[in-house]
Amino acid sequence: MGILFSRLFYRLYICKRDIRILMVGLDAAGKTTILYKLKLGEVVSTLPTIGFNVERVDYKNISFTVWDVGGQTKIRSLWKYYFQFTQALIFVVDSSDHERIETAAEELHMMLAEDEMRDAILLVLANKQDLPKAMSTQELTDRLGLHKMRGRQWFVQGACAVQGSGLYEGLDWLSDQLSKR
Repeated sequence: MGILFSRLFYRLYICKRDIRILMVGLDAAGKTTILYKLKLGEVVSTLPTIGFNVERVDYKNISFTVWDVGGQTKIRSLWKYYFQFTQALIFVVDSSDHERIETAAEELHMMLAEDEMRDAILLVLANKQDLPKAMSTQELTDRLGLHKMRGRQWFVQGACAVQGSGLYEGLDWLSDQLSKR
């Protein structure tokens, strides 16, 4: 009985699972701002990411290795090289970008159709919810076609990277889903 409690205590409070997370989205969606808000707790001045940023983020009992990959059109073809061993995908969407939501949906579905991404959990961060014409999470869910997905765990969380709102709620969901595996 003592061994059982020791293992449980170790898993809950000492042992951190290392999880590989890929964070992508179209350019200017707020990926780098989110990454450094989670890592440093503050907003840093960013430039468009050419290539990638990689950071380790500790949250609860999970240590995330987050790969923030640039979202410009020419870079998106390189996303596939980051799929291997990815356990979770954070797809960041600019909630106020009505003109490119269909492009975002196409990119998301192409990624998730890849064999290496078949078991990845999906968290969609609907960023920039503070902007006046931001789409609601329900509208984004519909426009991204998430209800059509079968056999995949997904969740849409409204967020504002600059304020930090919604980010930890999204990580809570992700952490819960990953701990069930």
